[in-house]
Amino acid sequence: MSGLMFIGFGLIALYFGQKLALGTPVRMGPGYVPRMLSLTLLGLGALVCIVAVVSGSDPVERLKWKPITLVTIGIICFGLLFERAGLIPALIVLVTIASLAGEEFKLTEVIGLIVTLAVLCTLVFKVGLGMNIYILRGVW
Repeated sequence: MSGLMFIGFGLIALYFGQKLALGTPVRMGPGYVPRMLSLTLLGLGALVCIVAVVSGSDPVERLKWKPITLVTIGIICFGLLFERAGLIPALIVLVTIASLAGEEFKLTEVIGLIVTLAVLCTLVFKVGLGMNIYILRGVW
């Protein structure tokens, strides 16, 4: 299934990137890297499928909808909050909602992850890269 997923993503990327100019390895166009990544995904997907067919694979598990749904909701909330509230509130909501997707929820671990991500993201994106993003809207 994962090999088919790689092949599917590779085909989708090839389809959407087909109108971008490819260029050459020396003068890469805007479509060069997406095309190479698409071909890499296709090759990796084919390799995974071949290995699974030759060696035999484990039975496919049923989809676990709770993690898929909660992580997706967390990402959507992050996207909606990032511009309106800033990086830290968006990270708090994302990590909290995504943490509910797991088998166990430990508040101390979630708080530690939030603090670590907030510090690292602030240092990397605001301080290191100098990006024009709000850390906490209205404050910084």
